[in-house]
Amino acid sequence: MKDNFSVGIVGGGLSGVEAAWQLTRKKIPVTLYEMRPGKTTPAHRSGGLAELVCSNSFKSVELNSPHGLLKAELSLLNSLCLSLAEKARVPAGSALAVDPLVFSQAVEDHLSQEPLVTIRREEAQSLQALQQIHPYLILATGPLTAGAIADELQELTQGDGLYFYDAIAPVIEKESLDLSQVFFASRYGKSGADYLNCPLSRQAYTSFIEALLGAEKVPFKEYEQAKHFEGCLPIEVMAARGIETLAHGPLKPVGLERDGVRPYAVVQLRQENLAGTLYNLVGCQTRMTYGEQKRVFRMLPGLRQAEFARLGSMHRNSYLNAPRYLSETLELKPLPGVFVAGQLTGVEGYVESMATGLWAALQVAAQIQGMRPPQSDKRFMLGGLLRYLSEASPDRFQPMNANFGLLEPIPIQAKLKKQEKRKLWAQAALAYLQSRPWVS
Repeated sequence: MKDNFSVGIVGGGLSGVEAAWQLTRKKIPVTLYEMRPGKTTPAHRSGGLAELVCSNSFKSVELNSPHGLLKAELSLLNSLCLSLAEKARVPAGSALAVDPLVFSQAVEDHLSQEPLVTIRREEAQSLQALQQIHPYLILATGPLTAGAIADELQELTQGDGLYFYDAIAPVIEKESLDLSQVFFASRYGKSGADYLNCPLSRQAYTSFIEALLGAEKVPFKEYEQAKHFEGCLPIEVMAARGIETLAHGPLKPVGLERDGVRPYAVVQLRQENLAGTLYNLVGCQTRMTYGEQKRVFRMLPGLRQAEFARLGSMHRNSYLNAPRYLSETLELKPLPGVFVAGQLTGVEGYVESMATGLWAALQVAAQIQGMRPPQSDKRFMLGGLLRYLSEASPDRFQPMNANFGLLEPIPIQAKLKKQEKRKLWAQAALAYLQSRPWVS
Protein backbone atom coordinates (compact mmCIF):
# COMPACT_ATOMS: atom_id res chain seq x y z
CA MET A 1 0.00 0.00 0.00
CA LYS A 2 1.28 3.48 -0.84
CA ASP A 3 2.21 5.57 2.17
CA ASN A 4 0.64 8.96 1.48
CA PHE A 5 2.82 10.79 3.98
CA SER A 6 6.29 9.27 4.20
CA VAL A 7 8.92 10.55 1.77
CA GLY A 8 11.59 8.06 0.75
CA ILE A 9 15.17 9.35 0.65
CA VAL A 10 17.82 7.15 -0.94
CA GLY A 11 21.29 7.95 0.38
CA GLY A 12 22.57 9.11 3.77
CA GLY A 13 25.20 11.61 2.63
CA LEU A 14 25.08 15.37 3.17
CA SER A 15 22.24 16.00 0.74
CA GLY A 16 20.14 13.07 1.97
CA VAL A 17 20.36 13.90 5.67
CA GLU A 18 19.76 17.61 4.98
CA ALA A 19 16.65 16.74 2.98
CA ALA A 20 15.42 14.46 5.77
CA TRP A 21 15.83 17.17 8.39
CA GLN A 22 14.09 19.83 6.31
CA LEU A 23 11.09 17.57 5.74
CA THR A 24 10.74 16.82 9.45
CA ARG A 25 10.65 20.59 10.09
CA LYS A 26 7.53 20.56 7.90
CA LYS A 27 6.12 17.67 10.00
CA ILE A 28 6.55 15.22 7.11
CA PRO A 29 7.72 11.67 8.00
CA VAL A 30 10.80 10.34 6.19
CA THR A 31 12.27 6.93 5.48
CA LEU A 32 16.01 7.19 4.85
CA TYR A 33 17.64 4.32 2.96
CA GLU A 34 21.41 3.94 3.42
CA MET A 35 23.26 0.85 2.17
CA ARG A 36 26.34 1.31 4.36
CA PRO A 37 27.78 -0.40 6.34
CA GLY A 38 26.31 -3.53 4.76
CA LYS A 39 27.65 -2.45 1.38
CA THR A 40 30.25 0.25 0.90
CA THR A 41 31.96 2.24 -1.87
CA PRO A 42 35.60 2.68 -2.95
CA ALA A 43 35.78 6.03 -1.13
CA HIS A 44 33.88 5.51 2.13
CA ARG A 45 35.55 4.16 5.26
CA SER A 46 32.63 3.91 7.70
CA GLY A 47 28.91 3.35 7.81
CA GLY A 48 28.19 6.74 9.34
CA LEU A 49 25.71 9.19 7.91
CA ALA A 50 27.15 12.31 6.24
CA GLU A 51 30.65 10.84 6.02
CA LEU A 52 33.10 13.26 4.38
CA VAL A 53 35.20 11.29 1.90
CA CYS A 54 37.51 13.85 0.28
CA SER A 55 38.36 16.78 2.52
CA ASN A 56 37.29 17.96 5.96
CA SER A 57 36.80 21.54 4.76
CA PHE A 58 33.52 23.26 3.86
CA LYS A 59 35.58 26.17 2.50
CA SER A 60 35.47 29.86 3.44
CA VAL A 61 33.01 31.47 5.82
CA GLU A 62 33.80 35.01 4.66
CA LEU A 63 30.78 36.75 3.18
CA ASN A 64 32.76 38.07 0.22
CA SER A 65 33.47 34.51 -0.90
CA PRO A 66 30.93 32.39 -2.82
CA HIS A 67 30.95 29.61 -0.25
CA GLY A 68 30.68 32.09 2.59
CA LEU A 69 27.58 33.54 0.96
CA LEU A 70 26.09 30.10 0.31
CA LYS A 71 26.64 29.17 3.97
CA ALA A 72 24.94 32.39 5.07
CA GLU A 73 21.97 31.49 2.87
CA LEU A 74 21.82 28.00 4.32
CA SER A 75 21.92 29.46 7.80
CA LEU A 76 18.84 31.54 6.93
CA LEU A 77 17.20 28.33 5.74
CA ASN A 78 18.03 26.48 8.99
CA SER A 79 20.46 23.94 7.58
CA LEU A 80 21.08 21.02 9.93
CA CYS A 81 24.42 20.05 8.40
CA LEU A 82 25.75 23.59 8.66
CA SER A 83 24.76 23.95 12.32
CA LEU A 84 26.33 20.60 13.24
CA ALA A 85 29.47 21.45 11.26
CA GLU A 86 29.94 24.51 13.47
CA LYS A 87 29.84 22.26 16.54
CA ALA A 88 32.48 19.91 15.07
CA ARG A 89 34.71 22.75 13.87
CA VAL A 90 38.52 22.56 13.95
CA PRO A 91 40.94 25.49 13.41
CA ALA A 92 41.30 26.33 9.70
CA GLY A 93 41.67 30.08 9.38
CA SER A 94 38.75 31.59 7.51
CA ALA A 95 37.51 28.16 6.41
CA LEU A 96 34.91 25.99 8.12
CA ALA A 97 36.70 22.68 8.62
CA VAL A 98 35.44 19.87 10.84
CA ASP A 99 36.50 16.70 12.57
CA PRO A 100 34.85 14.24 10.13
CA LEU A 101 34.16 11.55 12.74
CA VAL A 102 32.66 13.99 15.24
CA PHE A 103 30.55 15.60 12.52
CA SER A 104 29.26 12.28 11.17
CA GLN A 105 28.40 11.03 14.66
CA ALA A 106 26.56 14.25 15.45
CA VAL A 107 24.43 13.86 12.31
CA GLU A 108 23.79 10.20 13.11
CA ASP A 109 22.74 10.99 16.68
CA HIS A 110 20.50 13.85 15.59
CA LEU A 111 18.54 11.92 12.96
CA SER A 112 18.39 8.71 15.03
CA GLN A 113 16.61 10.65 17.78
CA GLU A 114 14.13 12.29 15.39
CA PRO A 115 10.78 10.42 15.69
CA LEU A 116 9.72 11.40 12.15
CA VAL A 117 12.79 9.73 10.61
CA THR A 118 13.08 5.99 10.00
CA ILE A 119 16.58 4.87 8.99
CA ARG A 120 16.72 1.64 6.99
CA ARG A 121 20.19 0.14 6.48
CA GLU A 122 19.62 -1.50 3.13
CA GLU A 123 20.42 -0.94 -0.52
CA ALA A 124 17.58 0.40 -2.62
CA GLN A 125 17.18 -1.71 -5.74
CA SER A 126 14.64 0.23 -7.79
CA LEU A 127 13.26 3.76 -7.78
CA GLN A 128 10.10 2.64 -9.51
CA ALA A 129 9.56 -0.08 -6.89
CA LEU A 130 10.06 2.44 -4.08
CA GLN A 131 7.45 4.67 -5.69
CA GLN A 132 4.90 1.97 -4.87
CA ILE A 133 5.67 2.66 -1.19
CA HIS A 134 6.43 6.38 -1.18
CA PRO A 135 4.58 8.94 -3.31
CA TYR A 136 7.69 11.10 -3.36
CA LEU A 137 11.35 10.11 -3.49
CA ILE A 138 14.56 12.09 -3.14
CA LEU A 139 17.51 10.40 -4.81
CA ALA A 140 20.67 11.42 -2.95
CA THR A 141 22.98 8.52 -3.71
CA GLY A 142 25.86 10.82 -4.55
CA PRO A 143 28.66 10.73 -7.09
CA LEU A 144 29.42 7.04 -6.43
CA THR A 145 25.95 5.86 -7.46
CA ALA A 146 26.27 2.27 -8.65
CA GLY A 147 24.44 -1.02 -8.92
CA ALA A 148 20.75 -1.32 -9.75
CA ILE A 149 20.01 2.39 -9.22
CA ALA A 150 22.80 3.40 -11.61
CA ASP A 151 21.51 0.93 -14.19
CA GLU A 152 18.00 2.32 -13.81
CA LEU A 153 19.26 5.88 -14.31
CA GLN A 154 21.20 4.82 -17.40
CA GLU A 155 18.03 3.35 -18.84
CA LEU A 156 15.92 6.40 -17.94
CA THR A 157 18.45 8.77 -19.53
CA GLN A 158 19.15 6.52 -22.54
CA GLY A 159 22.75 6.08 -21.52
CA ASP A 160 23.40 9.83 -21.27
CA GLY A 161 25.23 9.47 -17.98
CA LEU A 162 28.26 11.65 -17.32
CA TYR A 163 31.22 11.32 -14.99
CA PHE A 164 34.55 12.76 -13.92
CA TYR A 165 37.36 11.63 -11.64
CA ASP A 166 37.75 13.02 -8.15
CA ALA A 167 40.93 12.76 -6.08
CA ILE A 168 41.55 12.56 -2.33
CA ALA A 169 44.55 14.10 -0.54
CA PRO A 170 46.68 12.20 2.01
CA VAL A 171 46.33 12.67 5.78
CA ILE A 172 49.45 12.66 7.99
CA GLU A 173 49.96 11.98 11.69
CA LYS A 174 51.16 15.19 13.34
CA GLU A 175 53.54 13.44 15.74
CA SER A 176 55.53 12.16 12.76
CA LEU A 177 56.25 15.69 11.50
CA ASP A 178 59.49 17.57 12.16
CA LEU A 179 57.99 20.77 13.55
CA SER A 180 61.36 22.54 13.43
CA GLN A 181 61.13 22.52 9.62
CA VAL A 182 57.60 23.91 9.35
CA PHE A 183 55.74 26.91 10.77
CA PHE A 184 52.22 27.71 11.91
CA ALA A 185 50.41 30.48 10.03
CA SER A 186 47.27 31.33 8.10
CA ARG A 187 47.47 33.20 4.83
CA TYR A 188 47.67 36.95 5.57
CA GLY A 189 47.36 36.09 9.27
CA LYS A 190 43.59 35.57 9.02
CA SER A 191 41.90 33.86 12.00
CA GLY A 192 45.13 32.87 13.73
CA ALA A 193 47.97 30.49 12.91
CA ASP A 194 45.79 27.53 11.97
CA TYR A 195 47.82 25.88 9.20
CA LEU A 196 51.14 24.06 9.24
CA ASN A 197 53.31 25.34 6.39
CA CYS A 198 56.17 23.56 4.62
CA PRO A 199 58.35 26.26 3.00
CA LEU A 200 60.09 25.35 -0.26
CA SER A 201 63.10 27.03 -1.82
CA ARG A 202 63.18 27.28 -5.60
CA GLN A 203 65.48 24.25 -5.81
CA ALA A 204 63.32 22.19 -3.43
CA TYR A 205 60.20 23.19 -5.37
CA THR A 206 61.75 22.20 -8.71
CA SER A 207 62.83 18.83 -7.31
CA PHE A 208 59.31 18.26 -5.95
CA ILE A 209 57.73 19.04 -9.34
CA GLU A 210 60.14 16.69 -11.10
CA ALA A 211 59.28 13.94 -8.62
CA LEU A 212 55.55 14.47 -9.17
CA LEU A 213 55.95 14.24 -12.95
CA GLY A 214 58.12 11.14 -12.76
CA ALA A 215 56.08 9.25 -10.17
CA GLU A 216 54.14 6.13 -11.06
CA LYS A 217 50.38 6.73 -11.23
CA VAL A 218 47.43 4.40 -10.87
CA PRO A 219 46.35 3.72 -14.48
CA PHE A 220 42.84 4.19 -15.77
CA LYS A 221 40.98 1.13 -16.98
CA GLU A 222 40.98 0.57 -20.74
CA TYR A 223 37.37 1.72 -21.16
CA GLU A 224 37.79 4.85 -19.04
CA GLN A 225 38.85 8.32 -20.10
CA ALA A 226 41.06 10.59 -18.01
CA LYS A 227 38.36 13.21 -17.38
CA HIS A 228 39.00 15.36 -14.28
CA PHE A 229 36.96 18.07 -12.59
CA GLU A 230 38.89 21.34 -12.81
CA GLY A 231 38.07 22.24 -9.22
CA CYS A 232 39.76 19.14 -7.81
CA LEU A 233 42.66 18.25 -10.09
CA PRO A 234 45.31 15.74 -8.97
CA ILE A 235 48.47 17.61 -8.01
CA GLU A 236 50.50 15.80 -10.68
CA VAL A 237 48.01 16.88 -13.37
CA MET A 238 48.48 20.51 -12.33
CA ALA A 239 52.27 20.05 -12.30
CA ALA A 240 52.16 18.75 -15.87
CA ARG A 241 50.61 22.04 -17.04
CA GLY A 242 53.84 23.91 -16.40
CA ILE A 243 56.55 24.10 -13.79
CA GLU A 244 55.13 27.28 -12.22
CA THR A 245 51.48 26.14 -12.14
CA LEU A 246 51.54 24.92 -8.54
CA ALA A 247 53.60 27.90 -7.33
CA HIS A 248 50.76 30.13 -8.56
CA GLY A 249 48.04 27.72 -7.44
CA PRO A 250 47.65 25.62 -4.25
CA LEU A 251 51.36 26.05 -3.36
CA LYS A 252 51.46 29.83 -3.77
CA PRO A 253 53.42 31.52 -0.95
CA VAL A 254 51.49 34.81 -1.01
CA GLY A 255 50.54 35.92 2.51
CA LEU A 256 52.78 33.33 4.18
CA GLU A 257 56.03 34.92 5.26
CA ARG A 258 58.42 33.41 7.79
CA ASP A 259 60.66 35.81 9.72
CA GLY A 260 59.84 38.44 7.09
CA VAL A 261 60.90 36.21 4.20
CA ARG A 262 58.50 34.75 1.64
CA PRO A 263 59.36 31.17 0.54
CA TYR A 264 59.36 30.30 -3.15
CA ALA A 265 56.40 27.96 -2.57
CA VAL A 266 54.50 26.54 0.41
CA VAL A 267 52.69 23.26 0.98
CA GLN A 268 50.02 23.74 3.65
CA LEU A 269 48.65 21.17 6.07
CA ARG A 270 45.18 21.66 7.59
CA GLN A 271 44.03 20.15 10.89
CA GLU A 272 41.85 17.09 10.20
CA ASN A 273 40.42 16.26 13.64
CA LEU A 274 39.50 18.01 16.89
CA ALA A 275 42.37 16.37 18.77
CA GLY A 276 44.83 17.96 16.34
CA THR A 277 46.65 14.66 15.77
CA LEU A 278 45.96 14.44 12.03
CA TYR A 279 46.72 16.93 9.23
CA ASN A 280 45.52 16.98 5.62
CA LEU A 281 47.90 17.92 2.78
CA VAL A 282 45.98 20.83 1.24
CA GLY A 283 45.74 20.75 -2.56
CA CYS A 284 47.67 17.47 -2.76
CA GLN A 285 44.92 15.19 -4.02
CA THR A 286 46.60 12.55 -6.15
CA ARG A 287 46.44 9.36 -8.18
CA MET A 288 50.06 8.39 -7.53
CA THR A 289 50.52 4.83 -6.32
CA TYR A 290 50.72 4.42 -2.55
CA GLY A 291 54.45 3.77 -2.57
CA GLU A 292 55.14 6.81 -4.74
CA GLN A 293 53.00 9.05 -2.52
CA LYS A 294 55.16 8.19 0.47
CA ARG A 295 58.37 8.76 -1.48
CA VAL A 296 57.34 12.07 -3.09
CA PHE A 297 55.59 13.73 -0.15
CA ARG A 298 58.41 12.79 2.22
CA MET A 299 60.60 15.08 0.11
CA LEU A 300 58.80 18.06 1.65
CA PRO A 301 60.38 19.95 4.58
CA GLY A 302 59.29 18.42 7.87
CA LEU A 303 57.78 15.34 6.23
CA ARG A 304 60.88 13.13 5.93
CA GLN A 305 59.54 10.71 8.57
CA ALA A 306 55.85 11.31 7.85
CA GLU A 307 53.41 8.56 8.80
CA PHE A 308 50.28 8.47 6.64
CA ALA A 309 46.93 7.90 8.34
CA ARG A 310 45.30 7.88 4.90
CA LEU A 311 46.88 7.88 1.47
CA GLY A 312 45.41 9.70 -1.50
CA SER A 313 43.21 7.98 -4.05
CA MET A 314 40.91 8.60 -7.00
CA HIS A 315 37.37 7.52 -7.69
CA ARG A 316 34.88 7.97 -10.47
CA ASN A 317 32.10 10.49 -9.78
CA SER A 318 28.83 10.22 -11.65
CA TYR A 319 26.40 13.04 -12.32
CA LEU A 320 23.31 13.57 -14.45
CA ASN A 321 23.02 15.86 -17.43
CA ALA A 322 20.88 18.20 -15.34
CA PRO A 323 19.73 20.62 -18.09
CA ARG A 324 18.35 17.68 -20.02
CA TYR A 325 16.92 15.47 -17.28
CA LEU A 326 16.11 17.65 -14.26
CA SER A 327 13.45 20.33 -13.92
CA GLU A 328 14.04 23.59 -12.03
CA THR A 329 12.60 21.88 -8.97
CA LEU A 330 15.22 19.07 -9.30
CA GLU A 331 12.50 16.61 -10.29
CA LEU A 332 13.66 13.84 -12.62
CA LYS A 333 11.86 14.47 -15.90
CA PRO A 334 11.71 10.82 -17.04
CA LEU A 335 10.34 9.71 -13.64
CA PRO A 336 7.98 12.29 -12.06
CA GLY A 337 7.82 12.18 -8.29
CA VAL A 338 11.54 11.48 -7.99
CA PHE A 339 13.69 14.46 -7.01
CA VAL A 340 17.49 14.43 -7.20
CA ALA A 341 19.87 16.03 -4.71
CA GLY A 342 23.60 16.27 -4.09
CA GLN A 343 26.46 15.81 -6.50
CA LEU A 344 24.36 13.58 -8.72
CA THR A 345 22.63 16.79 -9.88
CA GLY A 346 25.89 18.18 -11.26
CA VAL A 347 26.86 20.44 -8.38
CA GLU A 348 30.33 20.00 -6.94
CA GLY A 349 31.21 20.43 -3.28
CA TYR A 350 29.97 19.67 0.21
CA VAL A 351 28.03 22.89 0.77
CA GLU A 352 26.48 22.75 -2.69
CA SER A 353 25.38 19.16 -2.01
CA MET A 354 23.64 19.96 1.26
CA ALA A 355 22.06 23.01 -0.42
CA THR A 356 20.44 20.91 -3.15
CA GLY A 357 19.20 18.44 -0.53
CA LEU A 358 17.56 21.33 1.29
CA TRP A 359 16.03 22.65 -1.95
CA ALA A 360 14.66 19.25 -3.01
CA ALA A 361 13.02 18.88 0.41
CA LEU A 362 11.38 22.30 0.14
CA GLN A 363 10.00 21.39 -3.29
CA VAL A 364 8.61 18.06 -2.08
CA ALA A 365 7.10 19.64 1.04
CA ALA A 366 5.37 22.31 -1.04
CA GLN A 367 3.80 19.68 -3.30
CA ILE A 368 2.63 17.57 -0.35
CA GLN A 369 1.16 20.56 1.46
CA GLY A 370 -0.42 22.06 -1.66
CA MET A 371 1.60 25.26 -1.43
CA ARG A 372 3.42 27.27 -4.06
CA PRO A 373 6.96 25.90 -4.28
CA PRO A 374 10.02 28.14 -3.72
CA GLN A 375 11.37 29.70 -6.91
CA SER A 376 15.03 29.78 -7.88
CA ASP A 377 16.46 33.17 -8.81
CA LYS A 378 19.88 34.48 -9.79
CA ARG A 379 19.65 37.11 -7.07
CA PHE A 380 20.88 34.64 -4.43
CA MET A 381 23.69 32.06 -4.65
CA LEU A 382 21.62 28.90 -4.26
CA GLY A 383 19.13 30.22 -6.79
CA GLY A 384 21.92 30.97 -9.26
CA LEU A 385 23.35 27.49 -8.82
CA LEU A 386 19.93 25.94 -9.47
CA ARG A 387 19.43 28.11 -12.55
CA TYR A 388 22.78 26.89 -13.88
CA LEU A 389 21.59 23.29 -13.55
CA SER A 390 18.47 24.02 -15.60
CA GLU A 391 19.82 26.57 -18.09
CA ALA A 392 23.33 25.35 -18.97
CA SER A 393 23.94 23.81 -22.38
CA PRO A 394 23.20 20.06 -22.16
CA ASP A 395 25.87 19.46 -24.82
CA ARG A 396 28.63 21.06 -22.73
CA PHE A 397 27.38 20.50 -19.19
CA GLN A 398 30.06 20.28 -16.46
CA PRO A 399 29.83 20.13 -12.64
CA MET A 400 29.64 23.53 -10.97
CA ASN A 401 30.79 25.02 -7.65
CA ALA A 402 29.24 28.11 -6.07
CA ASN A 403 30.74 31.24 -7.65
CA PHE A 404 29.79 34.89 -8.08
CA GLY A 405 29.41 34.39 -11.82
CA LEU A 406 26.13 32.61 -11.08
CA LEU A 407 24.60 35.76 -9.58
CA GLU A 408 22.74 38.52 -11.39
CA PRO A 409 24.90 41.67 -11.22
CA ILE A 410 23.73 44.50 -8.99
CA PRO A 411 24.16 48.20 -9.83
CA ILE A 412 27.10 49.71 -7.95
CA GLN A 413 27.87 53.38 -8.54
CA ALA A 414 31.28 53.76 -6.97
CA LYS A 415 34.46 52.03 -8.08
CA LEU A 416 35.17 49.42 -5.44
CA LYS A 417 37.75 46.73 -4.89
CA LYS A 418 36.63 43.23 -5.85
CA GLN A 419 36.16 42.05 -2.26
CA GLU A 420 34.19 45.15 -1.30
CA LYS A 421 31.96 44.73 -4.33
CA ARG A 422 31.41 41.07 -3.51
CA LYS A 423 30.43 41.90 0.06
CA LEU A 424 27.76 44.32 -1.20
CA TRP A 425 26.64 41.67 -3.67
CA ALA A 426 26.37 39.12 -0.88
CA GLN A 427 24.43 41.50 1.36
CA ALA A 428 21.97 42.14 -1.46
CA ALA A 429 21.57 38.40 -2.02
CA LEU A 430 20.83 37.77 1.66
CA ALA A 431 18.36 40.65 1.81
CA TYR A 432 16.54 39.29 -1.24
CA LEU A 433 16.45 35.76 0.16
CA GLN A 434 15.10 37.00 3.52
CA SER A 435 12.24 38.68 1.70
CA ARG A 436 11.00 35.40 0.21
CA PRO A 437 7.72 34.18 1.79
CA TRP A 438 9.05 30.60 2.08
CA VAL A 439 12.01 31.58 4.26
CA SER A 440 11.28 31.11 7.94
